[in-house]
Amino acid sequence: MTGMSVRPYWELRFDAYGDVDIRQRDRLLEQAAQRDLTDLLVFSHGWNNTRAMATRFYDRFFAPFPELLGEAGPARLGYVGVVWPSMRFADESLAGLPREPAPGAPPGLDSDTHQALDVAFPGRQQIVARLAELLAERPERLVALDEFAVLVRGLVRFRGDFGPAGDAADTDADGVPAMFEEDVTEVCEQFAAALTEARGKTDTEDRAVADGGIGWLWDGAHELLRQSTYYVMKRRAGTVGREGLGPVLGALAGLRPAPRLHLIGHGFGGRLVSYALAGLPEGATVDSMTLLQGAFSHHAFAERLPHATDRGGALRSAPHRVRGPVVSCHSRHDTALGLLYPVAARVSGDAASPLPGDARWGAIGYDGVQAVADCRRLDLAEALDGPFPATGCVNVDVSEVVRHGVPPAGAHSDICHEELARVVLRAGRIGHG
Repeated sequence: MTGMSVRPYWELRFDAYGDVDIRQRDRLLEQAAQRDLTDLLVFSHGWNNTRAMATRFYDRFFAPFPELLGEAGPARLGYVGVVWPSMRFADESLAGLPREPAPGAPPGLDSDTHQALDVAFPGRQQIVARLAELLAERPERLVALDEFAVLVRGLVRFRGDFGPAGDAADTDADGVPAMFEEDVTEVCEQFAAALTEARGKTDTEDRAVADGGIGWLWDGAHELLRQSTYYVMKRRAGTVGREGLGPVLGALAGLRPAPRLHLIGHGFGGRLVSYALAGLPEGATVDSMTLLQGAFSHHAFAERLPHATDRGGALRSAPHRVRGPVVSCHSRHDTALGLLYPVAARVSGDAASPLPGDARWGAIGYDGVQAVADCRRLDLAEALDGPFPATGCVNVDVSEVVRHGVPPAGAHSDICHEELARVVLRAGRIGHG
């Protein structure tokens, strides 16, 4: 692809069901074999609205690698960018660069997000239009919130079929998300409270802005829509990983000579590459996996859950398919994962607090892998300059560099840093990494 900062680069595109673009796959397999690569980096984005946006993201992240490796280094590195149908709300910062709302912009859905929803949910444009109307009007009637909740469920077709059932669960204890089944007013209150905390305000201050009405709950309703669409993307990431990327990785592992394979995933892309391990053919492995602000449960790799010891993480066998380390880069500045993810992840009927401090619903990109024996914890300096674990799960606190971004996502997408590129190289023992 022209314009990329690195070569050789291949795009690998999948649809929502994990079906790969056959020509792209065959080109990758043929050319990777011809180039006699030593290592291949396979990166999956998280939320992105377009192929062009994902490609720019890859270009920025991969840019430091050639210089870090050096012209005369022993590694012959190739790069793969996975493109899959995800979506992003346009009010979120991307790669640490905030998206500023237009001055005086009305409440509700901006035009870019409205269009992205139409694309992500084809055939449901009327539902999207009505949701946008309600968010713009913010009626002072609780019955309007009830209508909103019904429309959201219809949009994401929660009861529908998104692929294999297991692709929605991060642990054996996961059930129906509370946001789909519990009282919509309470759900919106919880989301609104998380948003006010992310903005550095208090519930009292935020309610005051609404002049004593229920207007502040519509902020929570907007977040309910966001998190409901992301539930679909979360499940889709599992399907694309298991059904799509996993078999392609198996084919790459079967090349002779075969390049060493290194997986990288950002946000839901971390879930995608983790599920790709479950889709590998029998006996196939990869050499390292680095998760950047992974948007899935921090208990996904646990053999036993601390709160349900008869159950485990849905991906507990995945690390065994990695010859090297499974690295989770996490940041406390990621408000999308630290404040909003726990509210969205809480299952129906669970009375535990969904806010920070309840370890049950934490995200791996906020506080790292949890409940896994012998998991090492490193700060960024140790990860870059100290001995790097050769195997097992490794948590790297990258809050020092992953720190810029505005609410609601915070620093979730602030990952294009040379330091994180160095972590990938060290995890994979690539060149002099």
